[in-house]
Amino acid sequence: MSAGTPPADGDRMRRWRLVLGGGQADGTGVALGGDDAGMDAALERLYGAGESAAGRSRPGRRGAGLGDSAPSVARWLGDVREYFPSTVVQVMQRDAIERLDLTRLLLEPEMLDAVEPDVHLVGTLLSLNKVLPDRARESARAVVRTVVRELERRLAGRVRSAVGGALDRSARGRRPRRPADVDWDRTIRANLRHYLPARGALVPERLVGHGRRDRAAERDVILCVDQSGSMAASVVYAGVFGAALASLRSLRTSLVVFDTGVADLTGHLHDPVEVLFGTRLGGGTDIGRAVAYARGLVTRPADTILVLITDLYDGGPRDVLLRRVGELTAAGVQVVVLPALSDEGTPGYDRETAAALAALGAPVFACTPDAFPDLMAAAIERRDLREWSERVR
Repeated sequence: MSAGTPPADGDRMRRWRLVLGGGQADGTGVALGGDDAGMDAALERLYGAGESAAGRSRPGRRGAGLGDSAPSVARWLGDVREYFPSTVVQVMQRDAIERLDLTRLLLEPEMLDAVEPDVHLVGTLLSLNKVLPDRARESARAVVRTVVRELERRLAGRVRSAVGGALDRSARGRRPRRPADVDWDRTIRANLRHYLPARGALVPERLVGHGRRDRAAERDVILCVDQSGSMAASVVYAGVFGAALASLRSLRTSLVVFDTGVADLTGHLHDPVEVLFGTRLGGGTDIGRAVAYARGLVTRPADTILVLITDLYDGGPRDVLLRRVGELTAAGVQVVVLPALSDEGTPGYDRETAAALAALGAPVFACTPDAFPDLMAAAIERRDLREWSERVR
């Protein structure tokens, strides 16, 4: 770069130099120093020219250049965290795990102490849960606990607020059965237009009940979550949401995870970390069997919401799934299908099965974690979820 290069152009060439790598041979003519040199070295080790993850040479391009020892990778992760923001660190970690097949190195405690915790890393650790050695297990739990606490800080309060408010509004909207259930202050205000001056009396056209006067559960919520490998992020979010919903006394919350078998994790909802370590990511999928189990949990269909979180790629017979979902919706159960519960954008899912489920009255739409509290509030208030999904897009 010549001395007369404008600052804007110089910064642009510097960025190209970091993207291309390769020193002076990249054609930019830019020499790097200080933090730029450190960033370039970190990028070169992950994306540097050489052998790719598949073992093929890729001359002239950034390719795979990390060593395969845990201390070496741990040092590299430390450099990455020093030079890049956490969002970039998470992407580079994911690339290192996927491109360079470093999954086995996550079994080493020094690796786990060096990583930037995020939802995708938690999914990877959960998939390794059964093979984690004892010396790495506590480090893995610490990583999962850090991510869970951050998700709870971000989302759990919103769930309790949105769903709790919806339960209050729903309870007030129901016709009270006994005089003790009537909220007289609200009833009078709601019926002031029916005051009869000649008689000095107010005729209540509509009685308003107390919101959640007793502690009986007003709704049953069943979260039924596909734990196949592609659903890892959804499993993490579902565990956190399940714990938040279970903390509301006016809900009776169940959490079921499934592959070709079914595991009921409701007893662990007091601790989302235990929920997540109770899952078994990977394996096949039999959605019909999971729905059959969920149907066995239904005791009052009109007050039950079944949230089925799956990409609908099913190893079981589709007609069985459709028949069982049809039986639930016909009985009055609200069935909602979410192909994913993540921030990854439009998820891949079986659209033919989704259309068939929607025709049975079970709407299917993608939902981000930030939208989930409002989705549950809309379901509790029995709003049209198709209209709700159109409004929030």
